[in-house]
Amino acid sequence: MALQPAPTGRHGAVLLADGQARFALWAPDAESVVLQIEDGASHPMQADADGWCNLLLPCEAGTRYRYLIDGQLAVPDPAARAQDGDVHAASILLDPHSYTWQNPDWFGRPWEETVLYELHVGTAGGYRGAQARLAELAELGITAIELMPLAEFPGERNWGYDGVLPFAPEASYGTPDELKALIDTAHGLGLMVFIDVVYNHFGPDGNYLHAYAQHFFHHEKQTPWGDAIAFDRPEVRDFFIENALMWLCDYRCDGLRLDAVHAIDDDSFLPELASRVRNAVGPDRHVHLVLENEANKASLMEQGFTAQWNDDGHNILHVLLTGERQGYYADYHGDASLKLARFLGEGFVFQGHNTRKGHPRGEPSGHLSPTAFVLFLQNHDQIGNRAFGDRLITLADPEALRAATCVLLLSPMIPLLFMGEEWGSRRPFLYFTSHHGELAEAVREGRRNEFADFAEFADPATRERIPDPNALTTFDDSKPDWTSRREPEHALWLALYRELLAIRHQQIIPRLAGARFLEARVLGDGAASARWALGDGSTLSLALNLGDEPVACELPAITPLYASRDFSAERSQDRLPPRVALVYLEERHV
Repeated sequence: MALQPAPTGRHGAVLLADGQARFALWAPDAESVVLQIEDGASHPMQADADGWCNLLLPCEAGTRYRYLIDGQLAVPDPAARAQDGDVHAASILLDPHSYTWQNPDWFGRPWEETVLYELHVGTAGGYRGAQARLAELAELGITAIELMPLAEFPGERNWGYDGVLPFAPEASYGTPDELKALIDTAHGLGLMVFIDVVYNHFGPDGNYLHAYAQHFFHHEKQTPWGDAIAFDRPEVRDFFIENALMWLCDYRCDGLRLDAVHAIDDDSFLPELASRVRNAVGPDRHVHLVLENEANKASLMEQGFTAQWNDDGHNILHVLLTGERQGYYADYHGDASLKLARFLGEGFVFQGHNTRKGHPRGEPSGHLSPTAFVLFLQNHDQIGNRAFGDRLITLADPEALRAATCVLLLSPMIPLLFMGEEWGSRRPFLYFTSHHGELAEAVREGRRNEFADFAEFADPATRERIPDPNALTTFDDSKPDWTSRREPEHALWLALYRELLAIRHQQIIPRLAGARFLEARVLGDGAASARWALGDGSTLSLALNLGDEPVACELPAITPLYASRDFSAERSQDRLPPRVALVYLEERHV
């Protein structure tokens, strides 16, 4: 069965089989809309009572066009499938069938097989540069790459969360067909591809919707990025759901990671998105929908979503590895061992518990499968939102970090790695943009002021050392040092990741379907044990001590599946040494 293209939606320009193109723009606040073709021809569009402006016109793929609003403002298509350069440039009429897929029979992989690798395409050298890295990732044991947002953003350097044209793949990375070649190559290597999508806001430069579609937003509601998006309007809901279907159907991606959905102020939108995606892709494809949600809303896992990023898991492990307690880490410092056990035994740490600010956060999660949680030690946020982009390897004791890496790769939660982590890269990943003028200055100062409440940055002169997001050097310094991964120190970390991933593929993944939490308990300061029932009836258990002192622990009499370090000189049947993780697999006896 061939994969189906995305259902034809209402938004954007669509090339039809009869040599015509259908142009459609929702512009309820415009008095007039004129389609301007690059050759200079202008074509008034017909408006209907619902605010849609429509036009059928003979056109070829590659046609450049803009919309002229009220005879004054020429804007790109907000649903353009490609741009002729940056966000202010002309849009391009795209032929979605121009690429010939080399792996047309790819239908994805089950979620339990997922080992995610988060990748920033720009720092990897664009679509072609990222494509060149795929074979080595597959050989390592990665099964899925997660691309940071690709929506067209202003300038040539950006994390991607400032996108304003969500249907247009970032032009500075390459062409849409080069992106399809990247995805096609990944599928040929057995790799799934996830796209990080941002449906909670638009970036500050290049969003023209306010000029002709004010009802796209709720101006009376504010978010950290400005006016809230009006998800209660069907035209707005369709805009984002059609975007999701484009990535999954036209680009044949295997999943989406939805950024910061706690900022979406509409409880019905996400379930509708999941339902329409499931109906469109059908039962034969493995398509996975993953959320980032600070609200720890576990109930969404029962409404069509596959998993959620587990920031709680990261945060408690980070606190125990580094001792940090500023900012949101303060929520995890008190009763850290209890919170470690809760994370290992139930998924979320905050399940309705009060935060340091006295607000309840989260929903009960222990009834979910461990595979409903994406676990990570590092990601773009947790590295890049630090003032100097510090990686964990520069902050933590190596033995303790090895132990935490065992939790990441051998627990039944779904692991996510951040590019360079697998070889212990020390290269920072910084926050970078390429804004200009007043916006560049505002971003620069805003970035530095974010750290004003941190003791080490209380002095404004100290904050001046924080890298300028708009400087080219900030972007260049964030590029992974790919050539260093074979140096002795890095080769040891790469060997560790390869060994642990081999164990995961051989011993854990085949048993993951149907896994569930069993129990977890505190062993001592920074130490806990946990047990999980796997789908084949076997039991996976962990004894973890991230502290500096041995703790009492009755260890199983069987040989560990893995020990994070050799502690033969410290061995005791009832004591767990410091900075160690022991993983056991007890197979079902028939």
